[in-house]
Amino acid sequence: MAILELKEQDFQKEVLLSDKPVVIDFWATWCGPCRMMAPIVDEVAKEHPEWKFCKVNVDEQGALAARFGIQNIPTIAYLENGVVIGSAVGYMPKEMLLSRLGKK
Repeated sequence: MAILELKEQDFQKEVLLSDKPVVIDFWATWCGPCRMMAPIVDEVAKEHPEWKFCKVNVDEQGALAARFGIQNIPTIAYLENGVVIGSAVGYMPKEMLLSRLGKK
């Protein structure tokens, strides 16, 4: 499944009204750990279509990042029914990301 580049105007439709749990990757182009996480997030997104994966470029979508209180990147937020149920900051290997999502 393709990863959606999330914009503020799409937040309600794509996240709050999603019929699937949502994983949001907060990142920036200048962030080395974010670039290291990108292929891992891409791979997990392809393997787990039961989740909706989104990316938020914090430089372009500052209001959306502020809405989540993002202070460090990469940050991965996990939402169900529009409610944050967990988050993780920093680079993590695939196995750790899957564990955070409740997948083995």
